[in-house]
Amino acid sequence: MSVRPIAAPDHEALNRLHRQVGWPERSPAGWRWLEANPARLALGAPAGWVVADEDDNPVAMLGNFIQRFRYGAQDHFGATGFSIIVPPSQKGASRPLIRTFLKQPGLFARYTFNANARSAPLYGLFDMKPWPAESHGLKLSWITNRLACAQGRSLRLLLGRTSAETAARLGERLMNGRVFRQTPLSLPAGVTVLRDLSDASPYADFWRRLSQEDRLLADRSPEILRWRLADPDLTLPPVMLTCVKDSRIVGMAMAQMTKTSLIEPPYLDILDLIALETAPEAIGLLTQALIDNARALGATKVRLQVVTPRLLAQLGDLAKTARREGGWGHCHAIIDDPALAAAWAPTPFDGDYGICSRTPPMPKPLADAAVTRPTLGGRVSKA
Repeated sequence: MSVRPIAAPDHEALNRLHRQVGWPERSPAGWRWLEANPARLALGAPAGWVVADEDDNPVAMLGNFIQRFRYGAQDHFGATGFSIIVPPSQKGASRPLIRTFLKQPGLFARYTFNANARSAPLYGLFDMKPWPAESHGLKLSWITNRLACAQGRSLRLLLGRTSAETAARLGERLMNGRVFRQTPLSLPAGVTVLRDLSDASPYADFWRRLSQEDRLLADRSPEILRWRLADPDLTLPPVMLTCVKDSRIVGMAMAQMTKTSLIEPPYLDILDLIALETAPEAIGLLTQALIDNARALGATKVRLQVVTPRLLAQLGDLAKTARREGGWGHCHAIIDDPALAAAWAPTPFDGDYGICSRTPPMPKPLADAAVTRPTLGGRVSKA
């Protein structure tokens, strides 16, 4: 099979592959945004690879999401594979794609944090180990609307084996009017909305102090967050909260409204949850604030899809009240340096959730009109 890097003319074919499996497609601007990832450009890595047919048309794909990491004064790069799409007609194409992904140079780790139950066993064939060892099969969730969750389970039982094409004809299910209502958040003392991501902001000071701690951290600099939030295919901006103590930010949470598929209700997915080592209490405070506001935002539950023993301890009683989901090894990694593996306690921010999650589709009356919606630092127009 012919494997080559993704090129700009491939975007429509890549969308066709996504459409076949019911995954969110990207606009032309969205593909350009993804390729403009500052970490990818710094490393000079491909945006991904395709298996091409005899006419050089993509028939299978694997995305390559590069992230910069900081450990002390040193920068490192890691890569997560995403959107591995291999149609039945291309059986076996996953192997050369994954091998190509794993062989790329300049990385301390190659990993995936978002494997489904069917694909998870595949990674062991390539020496990718379930990781973190203690919690690779665990996801947490907190239900905020039991009726809507029950309706979602019923639809999955009825339509779970329906093809993506048939599901598209059935249309969007289980939406609610709260999702796009822009309900003001109700926040406890010490928790504020993060709006300023300038290079001289209080958040920049938080990142400076965080990156000086003795642990391996994915780059959360203002530059990287500004790039993340500029995704033109987001229908809603993420919820960004900070925990403030003595007038300084000591913790941060990012959560995104998502709708995994046409037959799923909306969820509030925690994409990042981190605090200074001197303020572990910020983790529980920020998580509780998201749970308390989730129903008003239209979410049926709050999900945290990557957890570590460190994060479980910081969540305290919230970890005890959460539903345990998952049950298979959805996180796999090859980490070359044991010292870096020991220093790395990832959150979902380190994975592909922020770039692959399906955000709720904008209602037609809003999509057909020029709509202004709040975002960090001001308002943007969205047609």
